[in-house]
Amino acid sequence: MSFETILTADLIDQHTGDGFWRGRVITDWLDEVADAAPDTIAFVDAHRAITYADLRDEVDRCALGLLELGVAPGDVVSFQLPNWIEWVVVHYAASRIGAVSNPLIPIYREREVGFMIALAESKVLVIPTSFRGFDYPQMYADMADRLPTVEHTLVVGDSYDEFMATPWEERRDRRELAALRPDANEVSLLIFTSGTTGEPKGVMHTHNTLTAANLPLPDRLSITSDDVFHIASTLAHLTGFLYGARLNVQNGATCVLQDVWDAEKFCALVAEHSITYTSAATPFLHDLIDAKGLATHDVSSLRLFCCMGAPIPRAVVATARAKLPSLVVLGGWGQTENALVTLGIPDDPDDKVINTDGYPWPGMEIRTVDLDGAPTLPDVEGRLQVRGPSLFVGYLHRIAKTLEEFDGSWFDTGDLGSIDGDGYLKIAGRTKDVIIRGGENIPVAFVENVFYEHPKIAKVAVVGVPDPRLQERACACVVLKDEFVADGFAFEEMTAYLKSKGLAKHYWPERLEVLETLPTTASGKIQKFALRKQFVE
Repeated sequence: MSFETILTADLIDQHTGDGFWRGRVITDWLDEVADAAPDTIAFVDAHRAITYADLRDEVDRCALGLLELGVAPGDVVSFQLPNWIEWVVVHYAASRIGAVSNPLIPIYREREVGFMIALAESKVLVIPTSFRGFDYPQMYADMADRLPTVEHTLVVGDSYDEFMATPWEERRDRRELAALRPDANEVSLLIFTSGTTGEPKGVMHTHNTLTAANLPLPDRLSITSDDVFHIASTLAHLTGFLYGARLNVQNGATCVLQDVWDAEKFCALVAEHSITYTSAATPFLHDLIDAKGLATHDVSSLRLFCCMGAPIPRAVVATARAKLPSLVVLGGWGQTENALVTLGIPDDPDDKVINTDGYPWPGMEIRTVDLDGAPTLPDVEGRLQVRGPSLFVGYLHRIAKTLEEFDGSWFDTGDLGSIDGDGYLKIAGRTKDVIIRGGENIPVAFVENVFYEHPKIAKVAVVGVPDPRLQERACACVVLKDEFVADGFAFEEMTAYLKSKGLAKHYWPERLEVLETLPTTASGKIQKFALRKQFVE
């Protein structure tokens, strides 16, 4: 498969010359650590631990097996797996041979994955037998006719295990892998983000954009190979992908993977593995400071908690410091398109920690502009724009749409914010229609389109209402067609319908309001701000 991108020779020269693009791929680091410290534990999950030497062996076997299945450089390998070591093996194996990784969030269901895999034209699919009680093989069997490009489906706990038990290295020359090492400016990752026009967008990253995103962390956060990382955010989010599946390898350290978030279990994992660093959405910190395990487990090793996706309430920071005096809490901001753009600095004063979303990474630039595109003054709110070495290289099959999101070299993030006199960012809101629930994006237009397929519904608006833990929850405001007004539309009827349409449960609104009409402008556009105000009050 060929990938049309916005990458240019000038951009390559610029970021290479500045030292941010170093021409390396993630398996270069894997090989270095496996040679230098083969017995160091690379990953720990709920089922096993694996050393760097054994990880390299599994990656190489998987890579040779993918070649045997017909996977070639540029082909897409999709995998919908929890935070298990198998996730890491498949991703690194795809990277090894120049294939493109397409991780899919485990909570996605038929409607989401059907669209994503079809757009990606995936050749191989890797899934679990089950996770959290859900039957993944059955879901994919039911939709097989919609995924004509998928030639092989490997099931962890079944056919994947047989695949990995096959000594492919005895059937193929391992030296093939060195010959297939990709160019660092080739697309390595296809990861979907919430669309504001009714469909998810396939964000393309190269090896260079991804490795560049992690390079500043050691200096900013004093990270070394002695640190023990942890991730509970899904590896199929860019946060989990970068700081769970790759950051430890780029630093020769260990990462503990948690497949289901549970604050009590996290406390036990910190005590067991001496975890020092975790990245997660702010609600995870909220849960941690309320955990009973803080009193029953030694969590003194935990020194860094990087919060992404939502502001950190002052009370949460104060409580965290009281209960975990050695813990540094930092806020950050980024997107699937641009990775982590800003993050706090460990010695930041309280005002910066609580009231800002951090300071830009080296190489990443931010600015705010007014409606006419003119840069705003410090502390003046405007449209937030970003550029730098971690910026994506386009939306899959949507290059024209990609270019619409740019103002020259600046990517318009769709967020509103301000930048203070010290260069710190403060996110104020969004210009695009997306709800953020617990660090997860809910694509409003995508959900509304499902509602409009219901025979009873004439109009719908899905809006976010504030929530003290999750930041926002989705509320569906519907107007029924005249002939169905007497029948009504119950919450249980709504959830049963959304389930029947194969919509991921995370996208289901948690509140339903049946209204006689929706507030609109003179031109007929629904005024969502009025609905939000109504339900907040």
